[in-house]
Amino acid sequence: MTRPTSARQPTRKYLVLTLERTADLLDILGADEFKSRAYRSAARSLEALTQETPELLAKDFAGIPKVGKGIAAELSEFAHTHTFAPYQDAAAQLPPGLLELLDVRGLGPKKIRALWQAGIDSLERLREAGVSGDLAAQKGFGAKSAATILENVEFIFEARKRQLLSTGWKVAEELVAQLTNLAPQISGDVRRGLETVRLARVTVTGNADEVQKRLPELEQIEGKPVLAGELDGVPIEVAYASAEARGALDLLMTGSPEYREQVRAEAAAKGYDLTGRGLLRGSELVPTPTEEDVFRELGLTFRPPEYREPEHDALWQTLPPAAELVKVTDLRGMIHTHSTWSDGQASIAEMAAEAVRLGHEYLGTADHSRAAHYANGLSVERLQAQLKEVRELRAAGIPLVAGSEVDILEDGSLDYPDEVLAELDYVVASVHSGFTLDAARQTERLIRAASHPLVTVLGHPTGRLLLRRPGYALDIDAVLGACEAAGTVVEINANPARLDLDWRDVLRWRDRIKWAINTDAHVPGGLTDTRYGVAVARKAGLTPAHVVNTLTREEFLAFVAWQRQQRTPSSR
Repeated sequence: MTRPTSARQPTRKYLVLTLERTADLLDILGADEFKSRAYRSAARSLEALTQETPELLAKDFAGIPKVGKGIAAELSEFAHTHTFAPYQDAAAQLPPGLLELLDVRGLGPKKIRALWQAGIDSLERLREAGVSGDLAAQKGFGAKSAATILENVEFIFEARKRQLLSTGWKVAEELVAQLTNLAPQISGDVRRGLETVRLARVTVTGNADEVQKRLPELEQIEGKPVLAGELDGVPIEVAYASAEARGALDLLMTGSPEYREQVRAEAAAKGYDLTGRGLLRGSELVPTPTEEDVFRELGLTFRPPEYREPEHDALWQTLPPAAELVKVTDLRGMIHTHSTWSDGQASIAEMAAEAVRLGHEYLGTADHSRAAHYANGLSVERLQAQLKEVRELRAAGIPLVAGSEVDILEDGSLDYPDEVLAELDYVVASVHSGFTLDAARQTERLIRAASHPLVTVLGHPTGRLLLRRPGYALDIDAVLGACEAAGTVVEINANPARLDLDWRDVLRWRDRIKWAINTDAHVPGGLTDTRYGVAVARKAGLTPAHVVNTLTREEFLAFVAWQRQQRTPSSR
């Protein structure tokens, strides 16, 4: 389990996670159920509180239901030292690889204990057992369960090979800053805006010696004009070329593997050899300082970096040119944000001030609804109090629109009654629980919610967390079809751990649905995540006209009013 990275006290949410994980480890060990139950009960009590760690620590965690003196003392020590002794003691009694099994969806503590007793004590051994059929033969598993678990294990192994776009982007930017005067440019997966990236890649004009003067830890890749290494745990590559060959290098370093082979084949068909060292005709270097020069020399139409995936092959020339695609500066409103009213870390006024500072015109409030008790979701009474605050802030000149991120319940109904929803300027409806419903029930659930006449936006439609868990099972096309029929906006959640909806789905539905690029920000710094959502939107060929939060505040409110007027209760 990852520990907090700062010297600050662990958050209440992290305390809850630690208590839950401690209970899991005790169950795996086969300890007295009373002990694990005590930690789980304490976790539930902490989850229901609104106070944060400093307030709880001020009274040494006393007076909290289900938190006895022993656990209170352990939590106090944890808050001071970042070490939770019961967790450490339990973990020390287990094979290190066994702890990784807790990250596999479909495996709880009891099943992990059974696997351990059968000699399966790591992800590698679990994968071997899944492939060989031994897992299906284990008591309590069976073929269907084993197949699902193997799929989830493979997801984890694949995730380990990649980084979030935000991670790769920040490392690539750091490389650019260290390679000034060599005309550095972000390249590869990051430049194409993929949701996850294999490495951070940068191209420069120069040679290996010039690069290694700035980054001496990089090593030459044999036979290639590329230096490789690692920065902050992220694999990196710096590719170099002369000024005359730079366009060919940029083209090859940016393209997907499939696109690189495709453009090389097109060059070869015209008598050229396209390499990282330049575009060659025979042994002669053809000067191509830019990518545009390469395309021109080969008689090809320029293909924007965003469109260099296999999914674009058949239609990229029908999509808008890069200059017409949506940009961060086109976004005028932030309509899915959180504040201290639920699980955010800043007030509404502070979030609005940061949005305006970043150049946006208005902020939408979208705190969690009452079913999200783990996120301090708002009761109807607290929502009414928040609306009162919003009106007061608006009267003071703060540009706000009043919304809520309302939970979609398991039957597809919404977490607030219609008369409450009608008081809001807009509604974001999202799934936060019930991820294990089968595909048919999950699809029916989302269709019902997306068809509700008061739902403005369907939030993070698949529920995926990149590199952590896949989305829940559903028929995404059926859900998007319901959104089209009802006129419901679909969210591109810009949080780099989500980037949900996937750009491939957005690309297929781009002209049939309106979209919203939302940060889901819980802290002021999260408002800058717009660039990741915009990268997804650009890959799908979206222009400002496709995106509702490029509208002014007045235009957005008019859109919601029009949207509601088009619907009737019978459309549910």
